[in-house]
Amino acid sequence: MSATDEFHQRVISDAGAAVRGLTVALGERLGLYRALAEAGPLTPAALAGRAAISPRYAEEWLHAQLSAGYVERDPGAGTYALPADHVPVLADPGAVTFAAGFFTALKALYATEDLLVDAYRTGDGVGWAEHDPALDTGMGSFFQPAYEHRLVPDWLPALEGVTAKLAAGGTVADVGCGVGHTTLLIAKAFPEATVHGFDYSEEAIAIARQLADEAGLGDRVVFEVAAADDYPGSGYDLVTFFNALHDMGDPVAAAQHVHKSLDAEGTWMLVESNVSPEDIDTQTPAARMFMALSAVMCLPVAVAQRGPHALGNHSGEQAFRAIAGEAGFTRWRRATETPVNAVYEVRP
Repeated sequence: MSATDEFHQRVISDAGAAVRGLTVALGERLGLYRALAEAGPLTPAALAGRAAISPRYAEEWLHAQLSAGYVERDPGAGTYALPADHVPVLADPGAVTFAAGFFTALKALYATEDLLVDAYRTGDGVGWAEHDPALDTGMGSFFQPAYEHRLVPDWLPALEGVTAKLAAGGTVADVGCGVGHTTLLIAKAFPEATVHGFDYSEEAIAIARQLADEAGLGDRVVFEVAAADDYPGSGYDLVTFFNALHDMGDPVAAAQHVHKSLDAEGTWMLVESNVSPEDIDTQTPAARMFMALSAVMCLPVAVAQRGPHALGNHSGEQAFRAIAGEAGFTRWRRATETPVNAVYEVRP
């Protein structure tokens, strides 16, 4: 096979993955993976009955999953099963490896194609608010498993003295909180702490308030619509940014506001993508994901704010550290990391 033919097959494979993503979103939204995990192996008719969908569509969806290697089939019995090793990735939202939720964001991302065409031609941006609310929930689902499993047991303890302050009733500002997953995790873990969540997306804040009420935390956690450079309050013991700074048009102004809002002994917890400009050539799964997201979401969102910077999600530690220094911070430390996220401890 020629090099051109090999590359052609790779692109066809990527095209198949792009379309398959929609079938994954359907499987997540309709509970098809969960039905297979809980009751499989199942025939198409049995899956349709459990999930309350059309049997013909159930059969076609299963064929797509089989061709992708996501499910297995017993030809003799006519049943399909979700392998045990695939359950934590596709059917268990509580698992650290859960990834199916991300695909529900495709509805929002693909819908902005025309806006992106115009943005690429004019140099303008595509603001977060121009996306369907599915982007909030889908991206929240993408990062949530790591937050669920790492934030309280690993990341916060990696910061000097922070957990003791929160246990004693410290104050927290979770900036760019989205739908509030991280905000609520902190509030649950530290019932004496005062926790605020801020985001400039009205849709995200509305969802966050609903989730807080459902979790019984509506009277303890305050969610407000506010930008990163003007959120209210001062003297915070902890300010957190979870994968948000790179989306901001003026990250220096945001960092300066953090510096202003922190207690003199407070901590800025900056969580960012664990990729850098050097990773453009690595083609690891995480790098390929982040580079693509930056081109269609992160960079356009930052450009839309018409600020002095448009970082993209792989600007790297050196760029973030320079921004912190320009804002007046004097102490910087990479506290911990995962293959996807880097956690920085930034102090005045």
